[in-house]
Amino acid sequence: MAQMQPYGRTKSVVKRSKKYLEEALYRRLFKEGGSQVNVRQQLNQFIRSGKRVYKWEVGDTLEKLRSRKLYHPALKLSETMAKRNMNRTVSDHAIHLDLLAKARGIAAAESYFIDLPEPAKNHLCYGALLNCYCKELMTEKAEGLMDKMKELNLPLSSMPYNSLMTLYTKVGQPEKIPAIIQQMKASNVMFDSYTYNVWIRALAARNDISGVDRVIDEMKRDGRVTRDWTTYSNLASIYVDAGLFEKAELALKELEKRNACKDLSAYQFLITLYGRTGNVLEVYRVWRSLRLAFSKTANISYLNMINTLVNLKDLPGAEKCFREWESGCSTYDIRVANALIRGYVQVDKMDKAEELKERACRRGGKPNAKTWEIFLDYHLRKENFKLAVDCLAKAVSTGRGNGDKWVPPSEIVGTMMKHFEQEKDVDGAEGFLEILKKSVDSPGAEVFESLVRTYAAAGKTSSAMRRRLKMENVDLSEDGKKLLETICED
Repeated sequence: MAQMQPYGRTKSVVKRSKKYLEEALYRRLFKEGGSQVNVRQQLNQFIRSGKRVYKWEVGDTLEKLRSRKLYHPALKLSETMAKRNMNRTVSDHAIHLDLLAKARGIAAAESYFIDLPEPAKNHLCYGALLNCYCKELMTEKAEGLMDKMKELNLPLSSMPYNSLMTLYTKVGQPEKIPAIIQQMKASNVMFDSYTYNVWIRALAARNDISGVDRVIDEMKRDGRVTRDWTTYSNLASIYVDAGLFEKAELALKELEKRNACKDLSAYQFLITLYGRTGNVLEVYRVWRSLRLAFSKTANISYLNMINTLVNLKDLPGAEKCFREWESGCSTYDIRVANALIRGYVQVDKMDKAEELKERACRRGGKPNAKTWEIFLDYHLRKENFKLAVDCLAKAVSTGRGNGDKWVPPSEIVGTMMKHFEQEKDVDGAEGFLEILKKSVDSPGAEVFESLVRTYAAAGKTSSAMRRRLKMENVDLSEDGKKLLETICED
Protein backbone atom coordinates (compact mmCIF):
# COMPACT_ATOMS: atom_id res chain seq x y z
CA MET A 1 0.00 0.00 0.00
CA ALA A 2 1.45 3.34 -1.00
CA GLN A 3 1.98 5.59 1.97
CA MET A 4 2.96 8.72 0.03
CA GLN A 5 1.03 11.17 -2.09
CA PRO A 6 2.53 12.53 -5.34
CA TYR A 7 3.35 16.16 -5.91
CA GLY A 8 0.37 18.16 -7.11
CA ARG A 9 -1.93 17.12 -4.28
CA THR A 10 -2.93 19.66 -1.67
CA LYS A 11 -0.25 20.78 0.75
CA SER A 12 -2.74 21.38 3.52
CA VAL A 13 -2.11 19.42 6.71
CA VAL A 14 -5.28 20.69 8.37
CA LYS A 15 -8.08 18.86 6.56
CA ARG A 16 -6.53 15.48 5.87
CA SER A 17 -8.03 12.21 7.04
CA LYS A 18 -7.14 10.22 10.15
CA LYS A 19 -4.95 7.97 8.02
CA TYR A 20 -2.47 10.82 7.87
CA LEU A 21 -0.16 12.28 10.47
CA GLU A 22 -2.09 14.88 12.41
CA GLU A 23 0.59 17.55 11.95
CA ALA A 24 3.35 18.43 9.51
CA LEU A 25 6.07 15.78 9.63
CA TYR A 26 8.96 18.15 10.40
CA ARG A 27 6.96 19.65 13.29
CA ARG A 28 6.39 16.17 14.66
CA LEU A 29 10.08 15.29 14.48
CA PHE A 30 11.23 18.50 16.19
CA LYS A 31 8.47 18.76 18.80
CA GLU A 32 10.76 17.57 21.63
CA GLY A 33 13.78 19.54 20.44
CA GLY A 34 16.35 19.28 17.67
CA SER A 35 18.87 16.91 19.25
CA GLN A 36 19.82 13.69 17.44
CA VAL A 37 18.27 11.57 20.21
CA ASN A 38 14.95 13.44 20.33
CA VAL A 39 14.54 13.50 16.55
CA ARG A 40 15.29 9.78 16.31
CA GLN A 41 12.74 8.98 19.01
CA GLN A 42 10.03 11.00 17.25
CA LEU A 43 10.95 9.44 13.90
CA ASN A 44 10.64 5.93 15.36
CA GLN A 45 7.24 6.81 16.80
CA PHE A 46 6.08 8.10 13.41
CA ILE A 47 7.30 4.94 11.65
CA ARG A 48 5.58 2.66 14.18
CA SER A 49 2.34 4.61 13.84
CA GLY A 50 2.04 3.70 10.16
CA LYS A 51 0.56 7.13 9.47
CA ARG A 52 0.75 8.56 5.97
CA VAL A 53 2.34 11.86 4.97
CA TYR A 54 2.49 13.84 1.75
CA LYS A 55 5.55 13.56 -0.43
CA TRP A 56 6.23 17.27 -0.19
CA GLU A 57 6.45 16.89 3.60
CA VAL A 58 9.18 14.28 3.26
CA GLY A 59 11.21 16.52 0.96
CA ASP A 60 10.73 19.50 3.26
CA THR A 61 11.68 17.44 6.32
CA LEU A 62 14.75 15.96 4.68
CA GLU A 63 15.91 19.45 3.79
CA LYS A 64 15.53 20.59 7.39
CA LEU A 65 17.28 17.50 8.78
CA ARG A 66 20.19 17.96 6.38
CA SER A 67 20.53 21.64 7.24
CA ARG A 68 20.90 20.62 10.91
CA LYS A 69 23.36 17.84 10.01
CA LEU A 70 20.99 15.17 11.32
CA TYR A 71 22.07 12.76 8.61
CA HIS A 72 21.26 9.44 10.28
CA PRO A 73 17.56 10.19 10.94
CA ALA A 74 17.33 11.79 7.49
CA LEU A 75 18.67 8.62 5.88
CA LYS A 76 16.30 6.45 7.91
CA LEU A 77 13.34 8.58 6.82
CA SER A 78 14.43 8.39 3.18
CA GLU A 79 14.80 4.60 3.35
CA THR A 80 11.48 4.15 5.16
CA MET A 81 9.61 6.18 2.57
CA ALA A 82 11.20 4.13 -0.23
CA LYS A 83 9.95 0.95 1.47
CA ARG A 84 6.49 2.54 1.55
CA ASN A 85 6.66 2.84 -2.24
CA MET A 86 7.38 6.54 -2.50
CA ASN A 87 8.47 7.12 -6.06
CA ARG A 88 11.91 8.68 -6.06
CA THR A 89 12.71 11.37 -8.58
CA VAL A 90 16.25 11.78 -9.94
CA SER A 91 16.85 14.57 -7.42
CA ASP A 92 15.62 12.24 -4.64
CA HIS A 93 18.25 9.72 -5.70
CA ALA A 94 20.95 12.40 -5.52
CA ILE A 95 19.83 13.42 -2.03
CA HIS A 96 19.76 9.80 -0.84
CA LEU A 97 23.26 9.23 -2.21
CA ASP A 98 24.53 12.25 -0.33
CA LEU A 99 22.90 11.05 2.89
CA LEU A 100 24.47 7.62 2.51
CA ALA A 101 27.93 9.16 2.16
CA LYS A 102 27.46 11.31 5.25
CA ALA A 103 25.84 8.65 7.44
CA ARG A 104 27.53 5.43 6.30
CA GLY A 105 30.57 6.45 4.33
CA ILE A 106 31.63 6.87 0.73
CA ALA A 107 31.60 3.12 -0.02
CA ALA A 108 27.86 2.94 0.72
CA ALA A 109 27.24 5.89 -1.61
CA GLU A 110 29.30 4.28 -4.38
CA SER A 111 27.37 0.99 -4.07
CA TYR A 112 24.06 2.85 -4.26
CA PHE A 113 25.22 4.71 -7.36
CA ILE A 114 26.38 1.52 -9.08
CA ASP A 115 23.04 -0.21 -8.40
CA LEU A 116 20.96 2.68 -9.78
CA PRO A 117 19.21 2.03 -13.10
CA GLU A 118 21.02 3.79 -15.95
CA PRO A 119 18.23 6.36 -16.56
CA ALA A 120 18.62 7.53 -12.95
CA LYS A 121 22.34 8.17 -13.39
CA ASN A 122 21.95 11.70 -14.61
CA HIS A 123 23.98 14.85 -13.98
CA LEU A 124 22.41 15.27 -10.50
CA CYS A 125 23.51 11.85 -9.24
CA TYR A 126 26.94 12.17 -10.82
CA GLY A 127 27.23 15.61 -9.28
CA ALA A 128 26.21 14.30 -5.84
CA LEU A 129 28.85 11.56 -5.99
CA LEU A 130 31.46 14.05 -7.20
CA ASN A 131 30.63 16.34 -4.29
CA CYS A 132 31.07 13.40 -1.88
CA TYR A 133 34.51 12.67 -3.31
CA CYS A 134 35.46 16.32 -3.00
CA LYS A 135 34.31 16.54 0.60
CA GLU A 136 36.36 13.44 1.44
CA LEU A 137 39.38 14.98 -0.38
CA MET A 138 39.54 12.03 -2.79
CA THR A 139 41.28 13.93 -5.57
CA GLU A 140 41.91 11.11 -8.06
CA LYS A 141 38.36 9.77 -7.86
CA ALA A 142 36.91 13.27 -8.14
CA GLU A 143 38.99 14.10 -11.21
CA GLY A 144 38.18 10.72 -12.78
CA LEU A 145 34.44 11.18 -12.24
CA MET A 146 34.55 14.71 -13.64
CA ASP A 147 36.22 13.38 -16.79
CA LYS A 148 33.50 10.71 -17.03
CA MET A 149 30.78 13.36 -16.75
CA LYS A 150 32.36 15.30 -19.62
CA GLU A 151 32.75 12.11 -21.67
CA LEU A 152 29.02 11.41 -21.25
CA ASN A 153 28.23 14.99 -22.33
CA LEU A 154 26.18 15.54 -19.20
CA PRO A 155 24.82 19.09 -18.81
CA LEU A 156 27.25 20.66 -16.35
CA SER A 157 26.37 23.68 -14.25
CA SER A 158 28.83 25.58 -12.08
CA MET A 159 28.23 23.21 -9.13
CA PRO A 160 30.57 20.32 -10.08
CA TYR A 161 33.29 22.79 -11.06
CA ASN A 162 32.82 24.61 -7.73
CA SER A 163 33.14 21.31 -5.85
CA LEU A 164 36.38 20.49 -7.65
CA MET A 165 37.82 23.95 -7.01
CA THR A 166 36.91 23.71 -3.33
CA LEU A 167 38.73 20.36 -3.21
CA TYR A 168 41.88 21.90 -4.71
CA THR A 169 41.70 24.71 -2.16
CA LYS A 170 41.47 22.26 0.74
CA VAL A 171 44.33 20.04 -0.43
CA GLY A 172 46.61 23.02 -0.98
CA GLN A 173 46.55 23.04 -4.80
CA PRO A 174 45.10 26.48 -5.62
CA GLU A 175 47.32 26.64 -8.72
CA LYS A 176 44.91 24.18 -10.42
CA ILE A 177 41.93 26.52 -10.11
CA PRO A 178 42.70 28.94 -13.00
CA ALA A 179 42.60 25.95 -15.40
CA ILE A 180 39.14 25.02 -14.10
CA ILE A 181 38.02 28.63 -14.64
CA GLN A 182 39.24 28.47 -18.24
CA GLN A 183 37.37 25.18 -18.79
CA MET A 184 34.17 26.81 -17.54
CA LYS A 185 34.64 29.78 -19.85
CA ALA A 186 35.38 27.52 -22.83
CA SER A 187 32.20 25.50 -22.12
CA ASN A 188 30.10 28.63 -21.55
CA VAL A 189 29.25 27.56 -18.02
CA MET A 190 27.73 30.48 -16.17
CA PHE A 191 29.65 31.53 -13.07
CA ASP A 192 27.80 31.99 -9.80
CA SER A 193 28.80 33.85 -6.65
CA TYR A 194 30.49 30.76 -5.23
CA THR A 195 32.65 30.42 -8.36
CA TYR A 196 33.98 33.94 -8.03
CA ASN A 197 34.52 33.58 -4.29
CA VAL A 198 36.52 30.35 -4.52
CA TRP A 199 38.51 31.90 -7.40
CA ILE A 200 39.54 34.96 -5.39
CA ARG A 201 40.46 32.80 -2.38
CA ALA A 202 42.68 30.68 -4.64
CA LEU A 203 44.45 33.78 -5.96
CA ALA A 204 44.87 35.11 -2.43
CA ALA A 205 46.42 31.80 -1.37
CA ARG A 206 49.11 32.48 -3.98
CA ASN A 207 49.50 36.09 -2.78
CA ASP A 208 48.16 37.37 -6.11
CA ILE A 209 46.26 40.40 -4.76
CA SER A 210 46.26 42.16 -8.14
CA GLY A 211 44.63 39.00 -9.52
CA VAL A 212 41.96 39.27 -6.83
CA ASP A 213 41.23 42.84 -7.93
CA ARG A 214 40.97 41.74 -11.58
CA VAL A 215 38.45 39.04 -10.69
CA ILE A 216 36.31 41.54 -8.74
CA ASP A 217 36.36 43.84 -11.78
CA GLU A 218 35.33 40.91 -13.98
CA MET A 219 32.54 40.09 -11.53
CA LYS A 220 31.29 43.68 -11.81
CA ARG A 221 31.35 43.53 -15.62
CA ASP A 222 29.53 40.17 -15.59
CA GLY A 223 26.44 41.84 -14.13
CA ARG A 224 24.63 38.51 -13.70
CA VAL A 225 26.14 37.75 -10.31
CA THR A 226 25.54 39.86 -7.24
CA ARG A 227 28.52 40.68 -5.07
CA ASP A 228 27.13 39.30 -1.84
CA TRP A 229 28.04 39.23 1.85
CA THR A 230 30.43 36.33 1.29
CA THR A 231 32.26 38.20 -1.48
CA TYR A 232 32.99 41.23 0.66
CA SER A 233 33.81 39.20 3.77
CA ASN A 234 36.34 37.24 1.69
CA LEU A 235 37.75 40.46 0.26
CA ALA A 236 38.06 42.05 3.70
CA SER A 237 39.89 39.00 5.08
CA ILE A 238 42.20 38.84 2.06
CA TYR A 239 43.10 42.54 2.29
CA VAL A 240 43.66 42.34 6.06
CA ASP A 241 45.98 39.35 5.60
CA ALA A 242 47.86 41.33 2.97
CA GLY A 243 48.14 44.36 5.28
CA LEU A 244 46.00 46.49 2.92
CA PHE A 245 43.89 47.99 5.69
CA GLU A 246 42.34 50.83 3.66
CA LYS A 247 41.06 48.40 1.05
CA ALA A 248 39.90 46.09 3.84
CA GLU A 249 37.85 48.85 5.45
CA LEU A 250 36.21 49.73 2.11
CA ALA A 251 35.21 46.08 1.75
CA LEU A 252 33.89 46.08 5.33
CA LYS A 253 31.75 49.15 4.57
CA GLU A 254 30.23 47.30 1.60
CA LEU A 255 29.70 44.30 3.82
CA GLU A 256 27.82 46.42 6.36
CA LYS A 257 25.44 47.63 3.65
CA ARG A 258 24.53 44.02 2.95
CA ASN A 259 23.73 43.20 6.57
CA ALA A 260 20.16 44.36 6.16
CA CYS A 261 18.86 41.34 8.08
CA LYS A 262 20.94 42.31 11.14
CA ASP A 263 22.71 38.96 11.26
CA LEU A 264 24.64 38.37 14.49
CA SER A 265 27.51 36.56 12.79
CA ALA A 266 27.92 39.52 10.44
CA TYR A 267 28.34 41.93 13.35
CA GLN A 268 30.88 39.63 14.97
CA PHE A 269 32.80 39.27 11.74
CA LEU A 270 32.90 43.06 11.36
CA ILE A 271 34.18 43.50 14.92
CA THR A 272 36.90 40.91 14.38
CA LEU A 273 38.03 42.33 11.02
CA TYR A 274 37.97 45.96 12.14
CA GLY A 275 40.02 44.77 15.11
CA ARG A 276 42.55 43.20 12.78
CA THR A 277 42.89 46.50 10.91
CA GLY A 278 43.66 48.15 14.26
CA ASN A 279 40.66 50.49 14.02
CA VAL A 280 39.38 50.48 17.60
CA LEU A 281 36.86 53.30 16.92
CA GLU A 282 35.11 51.19 14.29
CA VAL A 283 35.15 48.19 16.64
CA TYR A 284 33.24 50.17 19.26
CA ARG A 285 30.88 51.63 16.65
CA VAL A 286 29.89 48.16 15.37
CA TRP A 287 29.60 46.93 18.97
CA ARG A 288 27.09 49.69 19.71
CA SER A 289 25.15 48.73 16.56
CA LEU A 290 25.11 45.10 17.66
CA ARG A 291 23.79 46.07 21.10
CA LEU A 292 21.02 48.14 19.51
CA ALA A 293 20.07 45.37 17.06
CA PHE A 294 19.51 42.73 19.75
CA SER A 295 17.54 43.15 22.95
CA LYS A 296 19.84 40.66 24.75
CA THR A 297 23.54 40.42 23.99
CA ALA A 298 24.68 36.82 23.69
CA ASN A 299 27.67 35.37 25.54
CA ILE A 300 29.36 34.66 22.21
CA SER A 301 29.15 38.36 21.31
CA TYR A 302 30.86 39.39 24.55
CA LEU A 303 33.48 36.70 23.98
CA ASN A 304 34.23 38.01 20.50
CA MET A 305 34.36 41.64 21.63
CA ILE A 306 36.64 40.96 24.61
CA ASN A 307 38.98 38.85 22.46
CA THR A 308 39.15 41.67 19.91
CA LEU A 309 39.89 44.31 22.56
CA VAL A 310 42.56 42.10 24.12
CA ASN A 311 44.18 41.70 20.70
CA LEU A 312 44.07 45.50 20.32
CA LYS A 313 45.76 45.77 23.75
CA ASP A 314 42.77 47.76 25.01
CA LEU A 315 42.72 46.01 28.40
CA PRO A 316 40.63 48.70 30.19
CA GLY A 317 37.99 48.37 27.46
CA ALA A 318 38.07 44.58 27.77
CA GLU A 319 37.65 44.83 31.55
CA LYS A 320 34.70 47.20 31.21
CA CYS A 321 33.05 44.90 28.67
CA PHE A 322 33.65 41.91 30.94
CA ARG A 323 32.16 43.64 34.00
CA GLU A 324 29.08 44.46 31.95
CA TRP A 325 28.73 40.83 30.91
CA GLU A 326 29.44 39.45 34.38
CA SER A 327 26.85 41.67 36.04
CA GLY A 328 24.04 40.40 33.82
CA CYS A 329 24.98 36.87 32.73
CA SER A 330 22.54 34.09 33.58
CA THR A 331 25.16 31.35 33.14
CA TYR A 332 28.84 31.91 33.82
CA ASP A 333 30.56 31.05 30.55
CA ILE A 334 34.20 30.20 31.29
CA ARG A 335 35.12 31.07 27.68
CA VAL A 336 34.35 34.75 28.34
CA ALA A 337 36.48 34.70 31.49
CA ASN A 338 39.26 32.98 29.53
CA ALA A 339 39.34 35.87 27.06
CA LEU A 340 40.13 38.39 29.83
CA ILE A 341 42.46 35.98 31.63
CA ARG A 342 44.44 35.79 28.39
CA GLY A 343 44.61 39.59 28.34
CA TYR A 344 45.98 39.69 31.89
CA VAL A 345 48.51 36.94 31.22
CA GLN A 346 49.82 38.69 28.10
CA VAL A 347 50.83 41.73 30.17
CA ASP A 348 52.09 39.64 33.11
CA LYS A 349 49.22 40.58 35.44
CA MET A 350 49.16 37.11 36.97
CA ASP A 351 47.55 38.23 40.23
CA LYS A 352 44.53 39.48 38.30
CA ALA A 353 44.47 36.38 36.11
CA GLU A 354 44.50 34.06 39.13
CA GLU A 355 41.89 36.15 40.95
CA LEU A 356 39.57 36.04 37.92
CA LYS A 357 39.99 32.27 37.61
CA GLU A 358 39.04 31.84 41.27
CA ARG A 359 36.07 34.19 40.91
CA ALA A 360 34.88 32.25 37.90
CA CYS A 361 35.01 29.04 39.95
CA ARG A 362 32.90 30.62 42.68
CA ARG A 363 30.33 31.69 40.07
CA GLY A 364 30.11 28.19 38.57
CA GLY A 365 32.52 28.72 35.69
CA LYS A 366 34.69 25.62 35.88
CA PRO A 367 38.13 26.12 34.29
CA ASN A 368 38.50 24.13 31.09
CA ALA A 369 41.53 22.99 29.11
CA LYS A 370 41.79 26.41 27.46
CA THR A 371 42.07 28.08 30.88
CA TRP A 372 45.02 25.89 31.82
CA GLU A 373 46.53 26.27 28.36
CA ILE A 374 46.65 30.06 28.85
CA PHE A 375 48.55 29.65 32.13
CA LEU A 376 50.71 26.94 30.56
CA ASP A 377 51.85 29.30 27.78
CA TYR A 378 52.75 31.93 30.38
CA HIS A 379 54.83 29.56 32.49
CA LEU A 380 56.64 28.26 29.40
CA ARG A 381 57.40 31.83 28.36
CA LYS A 382 58.85 32.44 31.83
CA GLU A 383 60.59 29.04 31.79
CA ASN A 384 58.76 27.92 34.94
CA PHE A 385 58.71 24.29 33.78
CA LYS A 386 57.45 22.76 37.03
CA LEU A 387 54.36 25.00 36.97
CA ALA A 388 54.02 24.42 33.22
CA VAL A 389 53.86 20.64 33.73
CA ASP A 390 51.24 21.14 36.44
CA CYS A 391 49.09 23.25 34.10
CA LEU A 392 49.47 20.73 31.29
CA ALA A 393 48.42 17.90 33.60
CA LYS A 394 45.32 19.86 34.62
CA ALA A 395 44.47 20.62 30.99
CA VAL A 396 44.72 16.93 30.10
CA SER A 397 42.67 15.94 33.14
CA THR A 398 39.97 18.54 32.49
CA GLY A 399 39.60 17.99 28.77
CA ARG A 400 37.66 20.16 26.37
CA GLY A 401 34.24 21.60 27.05
CA ASN A 402 32.59 19.29 24.48
CA GLY A 403 33.96 16.19 26.24
CA ASP A 404 36.86 15.60 23.83
CA LYS A 405 40.39 15.03 25.07
CA TRP A 406 42.79 17.95 25.11
CA VAL A 407 45.96 17.07 23.22
CA PRO A 408 48.95 19.35 23.85
CA PRO A 409 50.41 20.91 20.68
CA SER A 410 53.54 19.17 19.39
CA GLU A 411 55.54 22.39 19.86
CA ILE A 412 54.77 22.42 23.58
CA VAL A 413 55.62 18.73 23.93
CA GLY A 414 58.91 19.33 22.10
CA THR A 415 59.77 22.29 24.34
CA MET A 416 59.07 20.27 27.47
CA MET A 417 61.14 17.28 26.35
CA LYS A 418 64.03 19.51 25.29
CA HIS A 419 64.04 21.05 28.78
CA PHE A 420 64.23 17.63 30.48
CA GLU A 421 66.98 16.63 28.06
CA GLN A 422 69.05 19.74 28.80
CA GLU A 423 68.54 19.31 32.54
CA LYS A 424 69.35 15.57 32.33
CA ASP A 425 66.08 15.07 34.23
CA VAL A 426 65.04 11.47 33.56
CA ASP A 427 62.40 11.41 36.32
CA GLY A 428 60.84 14.62 35.00
CA ALA A 429 60.75 13.26 31.44
CA GLU A 430 59.20 9.95 32.54
CA GLY A 431 56.61 11.76 34.65
CA PHE A 432 55.75 14.01 31.73
CA LEU A 433 55.37 10.96 29.51
CA GLU A 434 52.86 9.45 31.93
CA ILE A 435 50.75 12.63 31.72
CA LEU A 436 51.03 12.64 27.93
CA LYS A 437 49.76 9.05 27.66
CA LYS A 438 46.47 10.11 29.25
CA SER A 439 45.90 12.35 26.24
CA VAL A 440 47.35 10.44 23.27
CA ASP A 441 47.54 6.74 22.40
CA SER A 442 51.23 7.00 21.58
CA PRO A 443 53.55 9.94 22.32
CA GLY A 444 55.37 9.35 19.03
CA ALA A 445 58.90 8.67 17.84
CA GLU A 446 60.24 12.20 18.46
CA VAL A 447 59.28 12.05 22.13
CA PHE A 448 60.97 8.69 22.62
CA GLU A 449 64.04 9.90 20.72
CA SER A 450 64.27 12.75 23.23
CA LEU A 451 63.71 10.34 26.12
CA VAL A 452 66.61 8.16 24.96
CA ARG A 453 68.82 11.26 24.67
CA THR A 454 67.79 12.29 28.20
CA TYR A 455 68.81 8.88 29.59
CA ALA A 456 72.12 9.11 27.72
CA ALA A 457 72.81 12.67 28.90
CA ALA A 458 72.09 11.66 32.50
CA GLY A 459 74.27 8.56 32.19
CA LYS A 460 71.37 6.31 33.18
CA THR A 461 70.53 2.87 31.85
CA SER A 462 67.20 1.12 31.25
CA SER A 463 66.60 -2.59 30.96
CA ALA A 464 63.09 -2.05 29.60
CA MET A 465 63.72 0.61 26.94
CA ARG A 466 64.00 -1.79 23.98
CA ARG A 467 60.75 -3.50 24.96
CA ARG A 468 58.99 -0.16 25.43
CA LEU A 469 60.00 1.07 22.00
CA LYS A 470 58.85 -2.19 20.42
CA MET A 471 55.47 -1.99 22.18
CA GLU A 472 55.06 1.63 21.03
CA ASN A 473 56.09 0.62 17.49
CA VAL A 474 58.79 3.30 17.49
CA ASP A 475 61.57 3.23 14.92
CA LEU A 476 64.48 5.38 16.10
CA SER A 477 66.83 7.33 13.86
CA GLU A 478 70.38 6.04 13.34
CA ASP A 479 71.69 8.40 16.03
CA GLY A 480 68.90 7.28 18.34
CA LYS A 481 69.77 3.61 17.80
CA LYS A 482 73.41 4.30 18.68
CA LEU A 483 72.39 6.03 21.92
CA LEU A 484 69.99 3.19 22.68
CA GLU A 485 72.95 0.79 22.70
CA THR A 486 74.63 2.88 25.41
CA ILE A 487 71.64 3.00 27.77
CA CYS A 488 70.32 -0.54 27.43
CA GLU A 489 71.63 -3.07 29.90
CA ASP A 490 72.51 -6.47 28.48
